[in-house]
Amino acid sequence: MTTDNNKIEEVTAMQVLRNTGINVLEAAMLAKEALMAAHGSLRLAHECIMLGKKEIERRRKTVSFGRAAEAALEERAERRERTVRDFRYIVSRLMKKVEGLSKKRVRAVRSEECAEWIRQAFDTPSQRRKARAALSGVFSTAVRRGWCAENPVQRVPMPRVVEQRIRILTQNEIERLLDVAKSYCGGICLPAVAIMLYAGVRPSEVARLTWGQVHEEAGVISILPEHSKTGGGRQVTIRPPLETVLAGMRRDHAPSPRQRICPPNWIRHWAALRQAAGWSGKRGESPTAWQPDVLRHTFATHHLATFRNYAELQVEMGHRSIELLRTRYVALPVADTPSPTPHCKI
Repeated sequence: MTTDNNKIEEVTAMQVLRNTGINVLEAAMLAKEALMAAHGSLRLAHECIMLGKKEIERRRKTVSFGRAAEAALEERAERRERTVRDFRYIVSRLMKKVEGLSKKRVRAVRSEECAEWIRQAFDTPSQRRKARAALSGVFSTAVRRGWCAENPVQRVPMPRVVEQRIRILTQNEIERLLDVAKSYCGGICLPAVAIMLYAGVRPSEVARLTWGQVHEEAGVISILPEHSKTGGGRQVTIRPPLETVLAGMRRDHAPSPRQRICPPNWIRHWAALRQAAGWSGKRGESPTAWQPDVLRHTFATHHLATFRNYAELQVEMGHRSIELLRTRYVALPVADTPSPTPHCKI
């Protein structure tokens, strides 16, 4: 009887497997695997199969990393030119340095892989922080479009950046720079230099400023949101030394409201002016090397030395939090902070 039942079951099993492309032995091996994964429970084995089916369907609904990166760029098309350029550069570098990344399916990416890509493509903690942010942006786009279930970069630790002691200009260097700015090409660069030094405006922000944003009667300069590095607009205070420079420019040249503060070919003029004042174009620790944002750092240091007010300085600088000010400026030795004078007082 048992033999007859076995034969009936075998025939029935063969009929069930008809047109599936597998035989009874292969089916038995698959069933055994499913039961082992489910610890012998037929119900759990069936659940494993159904979950696996859903996962396969989800994986098929995805795109390559390269396509997700294109979509992320499309979403950011209306952002500031520099933001878009930096995002494109970081993503392109990742795909160039990591073999096969552009074709990698975003749904299959793990957090450990993201961390390794960042480490492989970039060297410094600062670069890796930016790379993590850009990579997270790509996967955030993928999540919104249903191409992956979660953003794996969220579980990647943020690279720690230890802020270095900043470089500021000495009193002699300030005077030398201003003297050259006054004489260089009739003083066409002086207003921009003074705004960076006396108001802490970033070089990229001052390059976009127009005279219509300078409100001398109200004593402020308006930095528009689309021109700000952090995306938020702010008003910076026009203090007496800067007021003198701006008033002199208006009196001697009468610029129109739409005219830019910086002259045409500003980058070339600014490099030539620095060189004429004794600074090289190379970055480094040399006394003749020009440090990026040194005028902004000088402004912040003088402001703190004069007013002792972090909250006010945060507003002037356009920082999102006060922590950067505390980590970068609080530790400066008194000897390195030149006492403000009537000539350069912030």
